[in-house]
Amino acid sequence: MKIRIGNELLTEHIRVRIRVDFRGESKNGRFFFGGKSKEIMAETMREQQVALLRNVPLQGIIIEDVDLSLDVYTVSEENGRRHHEVAYAPIILTLRIENIDDLLPLLIKPEFRKIEFLSPENISLHRLDMERLLFRLSQSFQQELRMLEQKYSR
Repeated sequence: MKIRIGNELLTEHIRVRIRVDFRGESKNGRFFFGGKSKEIMAETMREQQVALLRNVPLQGIIIEDVDLSLDVYTVSEENGRRHHEVAYAPIILTLRIENIDDLLPLLIKPEFRKIEFLSPENISLHRLDMERLLFRLSQSFQQELRMLEQKYSR
């Protein structure tokens, strides 16, 4: 990202903080053994995703900090007439990115909850940057829809 201060043009990374909540539903075990609670499933999912984030590099994204200190919480959800409890395990990622469009793979996921820009204070996008951002948003969204269609068409 290029930032203009007076007549000077500086290159600075964008720092953001993202909250992502991973879902966990209880699994019934076979017979009397092996059942896992929704809280344990949410924590397991969170640990797996954090391991993936730490070990698989994302293009244009540098992970500065992963905060796992938030507690697992439960929410009552409604599916038609059926009510059931679902647990969520949140993490907060502090990231350094080169371009705003590098964030799109994280932002279109259903686990995404909140974003906070830490620096710079002001961002000015050129017309071409905005066009590229919207084009990448469209591509990412369409790819995510294709993946969901493949998942549920089986």
